[in-house]
Amino acid sequence: MLRLITACLFCAWLAGCGRETATPVAIEPDPQAESARLTEWLDDRYAEELHFFPWRKAFYGIKDADYGEVGDFSEAGLNRVIAWQQQTAAELVDQFDYDVLTPEAQESYDLWLYLADRAAAADRFRTDVYLFHQGTTALNRMLPQLIIAWHQVDDESDLANYVSRIRESSRVLLQLIDRARLYADRGVHPPYFAFDIVTRETRAVVSGAPFDDSGTDNPIWADFKSEVARLQEDGLLDADAAQAYLEEGRAALLDDWGPAQRSLLEWLDIDRPNAPDPAVGASRLPDGVAYYRERLAYNTTTDLTAEQIHAIGLEQVARLHEAFDALKQALGFEGSRDAFFSWLRDDKDDPALYFPNTDEGRQAYLDESTAVLENIKVQLPAFFGLLPKADLVVKRVEPYREQPGAAQHYNMSSPDGSRPGVYYAHLIDMTAMPRWELEATAYHEGLPGHHLQLAIANELEGVPEFRKRARITAATEGWALYAEGVAKEMPGTYQDPLSEVGRLFNELFRAIRLVVDTGLHAMGWSEQQAVNYMLANSMITEGQARAEVRRYLTDPGQATAYMIGMLKYRELRARAEAALGTRFDLRAFHDLVLGSGPLPLGLLERKVDRWIAGGPAGSPDRR
Repeated sequence: MLRLITACLFCAWLAGCGRETATPVAIEPDPQAESARLTEWLDDRYAEELHFFPWRKAFYGIKDADYGEVGDFSEAGLNRVIAWQQQTAAELVDQFDYDVLTPEAQESYDLWLYLADRAAAADRFRTDVYLFHQGTTALNRMLPQLIIAWHQVDDESDLANYVSRIRESSRVLLQLIDRARLYADRGVHPPYFAFDIVTRETRAVVSGAPFDDSGTDNPIWADFKSEVARLQEDGLLDADAAQAYLEEGRAALLDDWGPAQRSLLEWLDIDRPNAPDPAVGASRLPDGVAYYRERLAYNTTTDLTAEQIHAIGLEQVARLHEAFDALKQALGFEGSRDAFFSWLRDDKDDPALYFPNTDEGRQAYLDESTAVLENIKVQLPAFFGLLPKADLVVKRVEPYREQPGAAQHYNMSSPDGSRPGVYYAHLIDMTAMPRWELEATAYHEGLPGHHLQLAIANELEGVPEFRKRARITAATEGWALYAEGVAKEMPGTYQDPLSEVGRLFNELFRAIRLVVDTGLHAMGWSEQQAVNYMLANSMITEGQARAEVRRYLTDPGQATAYMIGMLKYRELRARAEAALGTRFDLRAFHDLVLGSGPLPLGLLERKVDRWIAGGPAGSPDRR
């Protein structure tokens, strides 16, 4: 329906003439102007949303008046957020005519409503969520990272906010403990291993000076001292102010951080006897079947059922087993697939397969990962028109959160490119880090995977701010897995024949996840049954398998996003290639799917189909 704007025109006649009113003229609204109004409205709403989550601003490199805050993680605080989200969704529908908007503005409209709907669906199961666990999204792990890795110190005010964030993080931790007590009253307890891991990590963040006289500094205290020293060396802080800040930081750790962490340890001791042992899937929770259904919808952005996803997983595992059979023959390996997998997994002393489990081996892993990514940087312009400003670096995970066999991960760069993206690798146990897996994993976490997609999104111009940071797991993880295959099309990649093992393995691993995640949460599989399936169908170590299964148990459904997303990217590319033939432009296709930020798979499919129908229109340049 079009909004009519009526203008009344008057003619003033000379003396002797009457006054006459013209016929009203209907003027159609301008789609560009209305779309610009929508962008401004969404930016205002997103600014409001970030006020609920000051810790996210630190992650995004945003410094505002609330730079020393973290947020309200109480039940009342969460209620305020969800009420605000639903209010904005209603206002959006009321204030904007969808049919007037440009196609891209319609995407923004649809995405805002989609995220509000998903937030409401997830909130229904708020009390089924495990608050303390070993995953990268657990706040007990993110709070130290917020302080050490995300809080940027450029001047004296940032030191004051550093102290404030130590105290604020301590308050947040106490709020989380209160919520954990509430959830436990409903019968929701993390699995036994989560208690053990969180207890160990919590003790680590209250060890060292100023908490004890072990001779080493606590990670936060060491970081704070280094920031004070750097400002002093740069002439931004005199000796008296530096000493005052050191005393304030020390007091915040001893008076707030330490007591809050000890409260967590006390709660873990209290609730540990209630932990399911052996661990159980989400379907065993009070409203677990519906909760897992919601988690699958949230993570895959589809309406696929657990049974359908399980079947897709089995089909993909079979396909990739056949690919491995062909590969081992090409490599001249004589023996069964199981023997091939055993050789790749167990021959730890073969330098072609594994780095030494030494500091030299760890540095070699970092150096080789950096080298393969440097080659990708050179190749990117032939495959992508949009390129990120922010650089990418490879780092070892900090000691206080490093786990043997845990998954590598990526931390996003800042919007202005001043803070690089970081590909983090767990290197505490090099026997769980095969050389043949290095290349594909670097492409997944770095370029052309997570860093390319997320840095481009973060640096976009001309789109609403919320789209740059929308959390769409199927789009981001699906892209990263798809990107491993794109890297294979680039010169100078996968030169070692064994590196193709790593690429196929990463696909196989994500296919196995479909089977295992649904097995654990919908089909009654035990932890050991899931571990056994992973060991029987791939070449991972038992340590890796157990770490992965435990990750799935504490974050239901997340592991299904990778393969489901990758299959959609491949399907859409194949559809475009078939429909456009010689007119297909790979750079334009990639820029199309990256140039508006991550989208739910349904919206992404609609976008590509519209592009196919109109023919290739070139690369969107929004910077």
